[in-house]
Amino acid sequence: MQSLVETAAHLGFSTVAINYVFEPTAKKKQEVPSPMPISELIGQLPVVQGRSRPIRVLNRLTVVMSEASHFRPSATEYRAFDLLAVHPTTEKLFHTTCMLCDVDIICISVTEKLPFFFKRAPINGAIDRGVVFELSYASALRDTTMRCYTIANSVCLMESCKGKNIILSSAAEKALELRGPYDITNLGVLFGLSEADSKEAVSSTCRAVLLHAETRKTASGIVYTMKSQQEVLQDSAGSEAPAAKRPKTT
Repeated sequence: MQSLVETAAHLGFSTVAINYVFEPTAKKKQEVPSPMPISELIGQLPVVQGRSRPIRVLNRLTVVMSEASHFRPSATEYRAFDLLAVHPTTEKLFHTTCMLCDVDIICISVTEKLPFFFKRAPINGAIDRGVVFELSYASALRDTTMRCYTIANSVCLMESCKGKNIILSSAAEKALELRGPYDITNLGVLFGLSEADSKEAVSSTCRAVLLHAETRKTASGIVYTMKSQQEVLQDSAGSEAPAAKRPKTT
């Protein structure tokens, strides 16, 4: 884990997420794993290359849904995680996740052929709610067959979502599977994204996911205002004007 985070910081990533995968089964009752404190996993956070601050490490939970009961909307265990993702395995569950589940990320399978086709209605519903779809690229680097599945499933998704609300993640298990932002952008073009959408998939859309996760934990969204650059310049000019009128002392 230390090597993964250090490599991500060296590649220029300002934020990474440690993924906890929870796959419940019908045979026995299972508990949602609790995230370990970052201080216990990593001794000292590395500084991001080109910046003067350490990398930000988040905890993420991915629930693999093979039945509708596997996802519990009111589960208190989910609140311990910064990000909440769901990986539906059937078309019905995919539709339910897109339209109803209060999550941040919907994972798309890249290790096997999808058992269903994407439909625009549920995908547009997820986009309207601010939920994003995730494609991971590490599997495509490990095996030729998985590479074919990754490209085929990605292109199928792009035909329905038109490149909107897509994030590209690594799902890396070792440092050698990580790639830099520009390399990931090129992979996004291979997956069917346009160059502009591919850049957003590793930058602005990822930031939107973090904001969505913050508002999801509250009862309602948070509205905040920011000064535009022109207003900041006007304020700075106004603050300097009185200083110029001060009388000189002898």
